[in-house]
Parts: sequence; C-alpha cells; structure tokens
Amino acid sequence: MKIASIDIGTNAIKSKTFKTTPISIEFLDGKRSPFRLGSDVYNHGFLNNKVLDKLVIILKKYQKDFEKNNIKMYEIVATSAFRDTQNSEDARRYVENKIEHPIRIISGLEEAKLIKLHPKAQSKKQKVFVDVGGGSTEIYINKDDQYVIQSFQLGAVRGMHGQNNPDEWTRLKKWLKKQSKIEEMIGLGGNIRSFFKIYEVGKMTTKDFIQNTFELEKLTINEKMKNHHLAIDKADVIDDALKIYLEILKILEVKNIKSTKWGVSDSIAVKIYHELYSKKISITRN
Repeated sequence: MKIASIDIGTNAIKSKTFKTTPISIEFLDGKRSPFRLGSDVYNHGFLNNKVLDKLVIILKKYQKDFEKNNIKMYEIVATSAFRDTQNSEDARRYVENKIEHPIRIISGLEEAKLIKLHPKAQSKKQKVFVDVGGGSTEIYINKDDQYVIQSFQLGAVRGMHGQNNPDEWTRLKKWLKKQSKIEEMIGLGGNIRSFFKIYEVGKMTTKDFIQNTFELEKLTINEKMKNHHLAIDKADVIDDALKIYLEILKILEVKNIKSTKWGVSDSIAVKIYHELYSKKISITRN
C-alpha cells in the first residue's frame, strides 16, 4: 500500500510518498512548493483568506497526485506558522473545508518528539538532532535509551523578519548549558542540507562549519544564488538558520556535524506506517 504525508511549514509545503509492506517502508517521491506562510504571520500577525486560498491550491494539487497514484491514506500536519498565527483555528478550519481533509496543527514539542522516528535516533551513541525550521527550532537528544526534547521560537524566516526574540535566545542558551556535551550533531531542515550541498560533503568538523558559515555570510543574496545555486527562498534565510546551529554546536561542544534528508513529513509517514500495520489490540474490562 502507498501512503503519503504533507508538512505545511513556515517556508514551504512539502509532500512525500512511500510504498509500504507489513515489513518495509520505501521512499518513492518528494515534492516541495516554496510558499512562505511565515512572512504573513510575522508581518501581519495572521493568515488572510487570500493567502489561505493559495495554500488550498497547492494542497489540492498534491491531493490530485495522490488520487492519480491511488494513495488514499495520508496525513496533513501544520507547524510553526499555523501555531503562531492569531487566527490559527479559523485558518485551519477554512483550509480543511476547502480540501475536505483534516489538518493537524502539531506543537513544537510534538514536532521535536517526532524526530524519535529517525532511523538513527535510537542509536546508543549519544547524538543531538537539531531541526531549524522557518519559525521554530526543535532539539532531540538521545542518551542512555532515553530522550530529551525541547522546542524554541527561533527560526530562519522568523529571524529574517527580526522576530527571533532575545529572551528566546536566552532560554535556548540556558537549556543547552544544562545538557551534557555531545560529539555529533545531526542537522535536519532544508537550510543545512543546502549548506552541505554547497561544499559537496556529508560531514563537517565544527571548525570547518564555523569557517564556511563565516564565508557564506559575507556574500549578498544574489551572490549566494549565483555562486552556490541557492534558491531565493534559501539564499535569503540561510544565514539566520546557520546562526542557530552555530549557537547550539558551540554550547554543546559538538565536534562533527552531519545533515540528513529526514524531516517532519518522513516522521509523519513512519507514524502512519506503524498505525497501518500494528496488530489489533484487544481491550478487556474487568
């Protein structure tokens, strides 16, 4: 059976489809639609119907693809932009009624907990997974078969609009200083993937990461696009994203950084997979 997931993010809408059997889940295809809901939220405080109608068009296009490929089981989640907009519930209901499918707005902590479904998140080797999105940053630390999670209102699009609050930076630093030092960071999100793609590597030392970030920051947006083939919706926010990664790796004294293609849409698909093939539970009442 084929399944799918849609992530309504702050900087883009992402969809992924998978082929499943009772013992496997295989990635088939992924689509990304640049659509910056966060700009409307951070500039105006809410999502108006004109913006939501554009979102509906994107979602219906994905739904048509699902129908064409006989995908009936899929879930749609929304993250930071929908959490923060003043008309969150009204916006959600408006879009739901147009596409005739439920949308689940997930909290920052739930978003962080979903990282647990990453294939390497349960490794016995201590790692920190960091997902810097457009509107928020989620952190997942696996240690001794237990995990620690946290979410912060710091993001790339939020930062571009000058909305990364100093108090939230302080909260991030205080929380990080309570954690153990960690050797390896796994970076999630499109910005860090784009950053690693520039240098055609899958891993960097912290020293190289800092130096490369410094060199990239010196370029204008047009130079980032021309020299490194970054899309406009990456070139204008990547510095703000990398700033958050830098703060985390410095405080945790990280030695090596990797990136992964994994994201919220992957975790949601794995969640659907487990629900689809889990054995029926028999509930008895005394």
